[in-house]
Amino acid sequence: MDFELTEEQQMVRDMARRFAEAEIKPKAAEFDKTHQHPAEIVKQLGELKMLGIAVPEEYGGGGMDNVSYVLALIEVSKACASTGVIMSVNNSLYCFPVMAYGTEEQKKKYLYPCASGGKLGCYGLTESGAGSDPASMRTTAVKDGDEWIINGEKRFITNGNVASYCVLAAVTDKGAGYKGISSFVVDLENTPGFRVGKVEEKLGILASGTAELVFEDARLPADALLGKQGEGFKQMLTTLDGGRIGIAAQAVGIGRSVLEEALEYAKTREQFGKPISSFQAIQWKLADMATELDAAELLTLRAAWLEDHHKPYEKAAAMAKMYASDVTMRASIEGIQILGGYGYCKEYPMERHMRDAKICQIYEGTNEIMRLVIARNLIRGR
Repeated sequence: MDFELTEEQQMVRDMARRFAEAEIKPKAAEFDKTHQHPAEIVKQLGELKMLGIAVPEEYGGGGMDNVSYVLALIEVSKACASTGVIMSVNNSLYCFPVMAYGTEEQKKKYLYPCASGGKLGCYGLTESGAGSDPASMRTTAVKDGDEWIINGEKRFITNGNVASYCVLAAVTDKGAGYKGISSFVVDLENTPGFRVGKVEEKLGILASGTAELVFEDARLPADALLGKQGEGFKQMLTTLDGGRIGIAAQAVGIGRSVLEEALEYAKTREQFGKPISSFQAIQWKLADMATELDAAELLTLRAAWLEDHHKPYEKAAAMAKMYASDVTMRASIEGIQILGGYGYCKEYPMERHMRDAKICQIYEGTNEIMRLVIARNLIRGR
């Protein structure tokens, strides 16, 4: 068993850390305050090949592995969780399915712009009545000659307000249940009948847009179909497995910020004539944070390693996402407790970390669904 990173993995991690500390972290509070999409930062991430880390170089990506992706995403999310999820969705939920299921022509047309950082992608799955149960999806795709006609609305779509491309799930056979779902690649900038609807006001990750995508008799070319008709649900499951690794990395990054800031505060804040880090009650909180975050990071790296080595990783991804998000939520609550009144004020970033941490327990599959996924794999002997 080897826990040592390769030279390339260390290089990616260190590059991401330097960039995040110098360029992202100083602006994170302002992004949160103004709800401003970090366009310039995203552009720079693209130039550093961090928006398509595991995409082959021939399609505009970094040509690295998923372990490198996790390491970089932890560093970016540590500096700003909003920027982290923008990066995660483009890598995991857009670039991955186009790379995995797209034709050569689709990869050149739809993958290269987003993997190279020139454009952003999003993933259109969730609807008002179809979240954990995608079989309830109502968005339809009807074949009309050489085109597909799309009608429906997608909700809570990360990057939806700024994305140029979308991997979209729609029903192509209403009577076939899960087997009636297909995936499409949509050029949002050049699709008549598409518009961005409501952009949500949220608790956290405020610099990351969460939008409604509205399709009203939107017409797509026949070659917009991703893979074969009826394979959308199967594609979706694999895509979400990878996405959960990304959210686990995001959660670990948030948790790392919580621990660092809580530790620094505890060493400098004095009560009863000595730093509060000398009190056992505070030490135990810090010890629990550090231990659980290390465990969460190892679970996340294991899931990424399994994906890189083409081994089953559904259970590992669900474990990493569930555990990392739960751990980080607990850490952020304890971080506020350590800072006391200051932790509750916007003068310190701790309250932002708690607001950002909560969504990690919800998106890419709620943690209740993660427990079902883990249990299903255990029962099947996987």
